Amino acid sequence: MPKRDDIHKVMIIGSGPIVIGQACEFDYSGTQACKALRSLGYEIVLVNSNPATIMTDPGMADVTYIEPLNLQTMREIIENERPDAVLPNLGGQNGLNLTSQLHRTGVLKEYGVQVIGVQVDAIERGEDRIVFKETMAKLGLEMPKSDPAFSVEEAEKIAEQIGYPVVVRPAYTMGGTGGGHVYNVEELRTVASRGLSASLVGQILIEESVLGWEELELEVVRDAKNQMITVCFIENVDAMGVHTGDSYCTAPMLTIDEALQDRLQKYSYDIVEAIQVIGGTNIQFAHDPETGRVVVIEINPRTSRSSALASKATGFPIALISSMLAGGLTLDEIPYWREGTLDKYTPWGDYVVVKFARWGFEKFPGA
Repeated sequence: MPKRDDIHKVMIIGSGPIVIGQACEFDYSGTQACKALRSLGYEIVLVNSNPATIMTDPGMADVTYIEPLNLQTMREIIENERPDAVLPNLGGQNGLNLTSQLHRTGVLKEYGVQVIGVQVDAIERGEDRIVFKETMAKLGLEMPKSDPAFSVEEAEKIAEQIGYPVVVRPAYTMGGTGGGHVYNVEELRTVASRGLSASLVGQILIEESVLGWEELELEVVRDAKNQMITVCFIENVDAMGVHTGDSYCTAPMLTIDEALQDRLQKYSYDIVEAIQVIGGTNIQFAHDPETGRVVVIEINPRTSRSSALASKATGFPIALISSMLAGGLTLDEIPYWREGTLDKYTPWGDYVVVKFARWGFEKFPGA
């Protein structure tokens, strides 16, 4: 497929301020998106609330707005600029959530704005805990036992049925915001209340704890022809219970046998095909080494801290390639120096990359 000629002006939503759980990896991915789409001839409208970024530098986009990332502001910019499309999945969770809101309130339909990279229903399948669970059930993939809750009272009943400890996972959030492990009803009331407030749709998932299991991740890229490649296999050294953004991890996997890696890759391809994301997706699994049980934890239908790590570890520019795929190209049209084209890409290398968290204590006096 050549580049799309039905769109000419693309809006890219930035990630906003750098905060705990959301750092410069989204500035990196947004910058790559601007470069990739401009190289394909598209006019770029960039919206970000953070002026202290590379993506808001002069010349990075054709038009740059430094404005609050909220529904009203986005509506006004869309009315003024009339973009043909919006690319939501390279601006972190803010980009996905804002695009969902623009769709639900009818703004995108009113101004004829298409969503590229990840469709709105795909955002729901990946981010809405109920829809994601239903999708996994259709694929025959196991998840930890769980049920959604829309109130603290509902959460208490579900936790009692599952048995403590449980995990609270808010929908449409990032970096574990609002969620966490709870060990009793008092902790549950506090965390559930916080999670319901943090969730865009007031929804949390109360989930069976798999604390102590191995946490394993894959970075997969898919195009419009349903061609898929695995960019990187990531093994978290820290067990389940430490957030993937904070834990020690290695690329490639060092202690996981090839048979299990092949299983995880097949599961990942099934998931990415069902969710229908164009570009990069991060898929997270938990594995019980004693029983061999594998469960799907969640996916990120967007660039993430793990995709930034995978890009650095392999040299594969996930954000850049994802943007080109969103622009209409396919993997078999993008050159690759080793095998000819990117559809033949496989993870390779004679080195190991180790990631560990750096805690910026100097920014938090007394921490």
